[in-house]
Amino acid sequence: MERNWSKNEIVALYNRPLIELLYEAATVHRKYHDPREVQVSTLLSIKTGGCPEDCGYCPQAARYHTDIEKNDLLSVEQVKGAAIEAQNSGSSRLCMGAAWRNVKDDAEFDQVLEMVRTVNDLGLEVCATLGMVTENQALRLAKAGLYAYNHNLDSSEEYYKEVISTRGYQDRLDTLDNARKANLTLCSGGIIGMGETEEDRAGMLAALAAIRPHPESVPVNALVAVEGTPLEEQKSVSIWEMVRMVATTRIVMPTTTVRLSAGRTDMSPEGQALCFMAGASSIFAGDKLLTTPNPDCKSDHELFDILGLIPQKAYKKGNRPAVDESYKDKPELEGKIKWSRPGHKIERNEEAKQKAKSIRNEDGFEPRKITSVSSIDDA
Repeated sequence: MERNWSKNEIVALYNRPLIELLYEAATVHRKYHDPREVQVSTLLSIKTGGCPEDCGYCPQAARYHTDIEKNDLLSVEQVKGAAIEAQNSGSSRLCMGAAWRNVKDDAEFDQVLEMVRTVNDLGLEVCATLGMVTENQALRLAKAGLYAYNHNLDSSEEYYKEVISTRGYQDRLDTLDNARKANLTLCSGGIIGMGETEEDRAGMLAALAAIRPHPESVPVNALVAVEGTPLEEQKSVSIWEMVRMVATTRIVMPTTTVRLSAGRTDMSPEGQALCFMAGASSIFAGDKLLTTPNPDCKSDHELFDILGLIPQKAYKKGNRPAVDESYKDKPELEGKIKWSRPGHKIERNEEAKQKAKSIRNEDGFEPRKITSVSSIDDA
C-alpha cells in the first residue's frame, strides 16, 4: 500500500488520459475511504501578519506591501469562541495558524498550548500550523491535546529555492519528523500555480510519499495570487490541473485524506465535484483561509446537498488525544536551535520587497486593518 514513487512514475501517472486517471483515482478512493464523507475544517489565524519569511506567495510576509496588518496573538477566550462557532457550522476540526518562522519557548507558546487544551476539551480535532518546531515543542503540543500538525512542503525541493530563501527544505522535513516523533498526525501538502513544472509537482508528491507512514492529510492548494507579493502576476491554474493533482495524490497515497484547499473560490461547483470524484475528501469551511477568500458555509452546504456528501465526524480516523498536564512543565534548555537560512537572492522577491519600501515611504500611506479575528493561506 505504501510504496516509494519515483518522480518519473508520478509524472507518467499525472499525464495519463484524464478519464483513465479519474477512474483509477475514484476506484482507489472507494477502497480506502467512504466516498460520501468529507472532513470539514475551519482555519483560524491566531496571529496574523508580520512574518519574517520571504515566501513568494504569502501576503503575511512583513517585507511585502499587501493589505495585511500585523495582529497580535488572540486570547484563549477568542479562540474558544471561534471554535464553538466553527463546531456549530459543521466543522469537525479547528486549525490554528500563527505567522511565525518557528515556535519559541516563551509566554506566547504557553498561551497557544492553552488554546490547544481548550479546543480539545470541546471535542474538536485540533490542528496547528506555527512554523518550525523542535521535537520537545511538538511533544508539549501533543500533551496539550493537539491532534495534527500542519507544515507544507510547498513544492519540490528543486523549485522551493525559487520561491523561498529564508529557510531550507530540510527544515520542513525535520519539522514533520519532529511532529511524527511526538505521535502527532501530519498535514502536509503544497501549492500549484507558482510557476513550477509538472516535474516539480511530482517531486513534491514523491517527497511526501517517502514519509512513513504517509501524512494523514495532504492539502492541495491552487495559488491565490495576492497583489503586492512576488507571485502577484501568476495566472490561475485550470480546473483540469487541480483535478489531475488531486487524482494523482489520491493514487500515490491511497489512505491519505486529500484536502481541497486554497483556490476553491475560482472553481465552479462542477469543478469541485470532479475533485471530490477524483479523491478529495476534505475542505476548509468559512469565507477566509488565513488571508485569502474561500467559499462561504452556505455555498458548501448547498454543494454537499447536491452531491449527497455528508460531513465526517470528529476523530473518525483517529482517537481523541488525552491531555497530559505535564504540557505545562517548562522544558529543560535544549540549546539554541539553528534552523537554516540559505540566504540566496530571489530576484522577484527582492523586487517585491523594494516596491514595498517605496510605497511605505510615500506620504499618507496607511495600511488597512483586518477586521475579523477569523481571517487567515499556507495551511
